[in-house]
Amino acid sequence: MKQILVDSDVLIEVSRARDRFLLARWEELIRSEFPVFCSPVTIAEIWHGARPNERDALEALFGAISCVPIDSNIGRRAGEYLARYSKSHRIELGDALIAAAASIHNLELWTRNRRHYPMAELVFY
Repeated sequence: MKQILVDSDVLIEVSRARDRFLLARWEELIRSEFPVFCSPVTIAEIWHGARPNERDALEALFGAISCVPIDSNIGRRAGEYLARYSKSHRIELGDALIAAAASIHNLELWTRNRRHYPMAELVFY
């Protein structure tokens, strides 16, 4: 069964409801039988930039999806990604952790910034 890890950029657009196509795709995904996850990195990134008037909507949004844990295996894989891609693709820690979580848990990654994820083993939604 397909399982989806949603990146920060997608959830920001969902929470701000500006892109009709993306919102329609989100609604379709949430109504499907596919489990939807985010990373603690995504929660931190979004919460960091949240406007006070967005907090209730974000609470509801994060309540609708599960959070995949970050453990030592994900940390190790993220470190490997940083060693391999940080200079050539300017990959940062947050993206490396998200990519590692998707890879280790066999999740399809839904992102609008595929250039942040040059890892060949990733599958995109």
